[in-house]
Amino acid sequence: MTIAKTADAAPVRRTGLFLALTLGIGLALAQVSQAVAQTMPDSFADLAEKISPSVVNITTSSVVAGGMGDGPTLPDGSPFQDFFKDFMDRNGNGGPAEPRRSEALGSGFVVSEDGFIVTNNHVIEGADDIEIEFFSGDRLKAKLVGTDTKTDIALLKVESDKPLPFVTFGDSDLMRVGDWVVAMGNPLGQGFSVSAGIVSARNRAISGAFDDFIQTDAAINRGNSGGPLFNMDGQVVGVNTAIMSPNGGSIGIGFSMASNVVSDVVDQLREFGETRRGWLGVRIQDVTPDVAEAMGLTASKGALITDVPDGPAKDAGMLSGDVIVTFDGKEVADTRDLVRRVAGAPVGQAVSVVVLREGASQTLSVTLGRRETAEGEETVTPAATPAEPAKGELLGLTVAELSPSDAEGLGLPKGSEGLVITDVDVNAEAYEKGLRQGDLITEAGQQKVLKVQDLKDRVTEAKDAGRKSLLLLIRRDGDPRFVALSLE
Repeated sequence: MTIAKTADAAPVRRTGLFLALTLGIGLALAQVSQAVAQTMPDSFADLAEKISPSVVNITTSSVVAGGMGDGPTLPDGSPFQDFFKDFMDRNGNGGPAEPRRSEALGSGFVVSEDGFIVTNNHVIEGADDIEIEFFSGDRLKAKLVGTDTKTDIALLKVESDKPLPFVTFGDSDLMRVGDWVVAMGNPLGQGFSVSAGIVSARNRAISGAFDDFIQTDAAINRGNSGGPLFNMDGQVVGVNTAIMSPNGGSIGIGFSMASNVVSDVVDQLREFGETRRGWLGVRIQDVTPDVAEAMGLTASKGALITDVPDGPAKDAGMLSGDVIVTFDGKEVADTRDLVRRVAGAPVGQAVSVVVLREGASQTLSVTLGRRETAEGEETVTPAATPAEPAKGELLGLTVAELSPSDAEGLGLPKGSEGLVITDVDVNAEAYEKGLRQGDLITEAGQQKVLKVQDLKDRVTEAKDAGRKSLLLLIRRDGDPRFVALSLE
């Protein structure tokens, strides 16, 4: 009897344990479901109703030159070319077609009650007539206030006899991967449309120096260009600009220019009709791990200065080889970060810049110039003519002291100095890192090199200091960059 009870009791205990586990799992799942329910909106209807009146459809038209009629396009020299020309001439269709008007569609959004509208530059580029259709169905002609091709942003203005509903910019830096976003616009010319998704990635770059795109899986198609990307508070956190697609339709990879970039551009276009970006006057590259090791840095972050032409940075005492670690009180992550920070700073403003130089930090005050004025300008200071050429081999390189004839043959500015690379071992690290015959070495270990012995001395010094690599400053076609080569 006792044995029987014991035998019967075991299944009861196991069943109780199973029930407890089941209840625990069910409770956990319920808590997860509750959390998801709290973060996932039941509907986007209230938000869509709130933001819709500020979103607009944009129709542009322009006159395009006529072609050679509607005949087929044939390559020059084709045996059919004369045949079709004779045929088209006989039927009166051989001459140039009359100029015609071409129309394009896009999206935009109102940012002020007095009628300022933001869209993409590529939506209105080349247009001689711009018409705005509002959510209410009203239509107004718009004039172009200004554009910025670097961020693909344009600012328009309409005149209305009543205040217009508008939206404000939010802080795009607060957006996190996974946050809900809503896109609105005129996809494929179908009229006002709303799509929802999440932030898929941040800080994407496509092609421009000022790129700071939010990637989203909210459906964005042709015609959505220039439309807004909203956060859940109804603030604009991006301008829908591009998609990645093999077929031209949405596959869930869309890009919106971050609102913190756009709002600065819009403010400048509104005030000046053009952009006025800050200019530091340096050439820079990222601090890679091997470059950081070669320079004795503790972290591979900041922006490494490769050249300092005449300009604000030179006036402030910046030098090639300095690493910019903070700009205007904020840490610099990399070159893209610095470029955007400088561009967003007011022209003529004095800013504090902290640089690392020979292992120590220095704080410099730089009065920024204007990028649009200085862009493309570069001054090279003449230097003394180097001594008679000599050659040497090290680090997988064959180098020679630069002679005036070498400089002329390489198209280098008069007065250039350094060691010219005459050959690169294809099995060496130098070849893997892109060094080639004709490149000019101007610095090694952040010191000038004029003779082969200078380079050998820098190698010895780096080894004696326990360094695993040596930092070289290379110039190719006048453009400088740092390359770290292993000493092992």
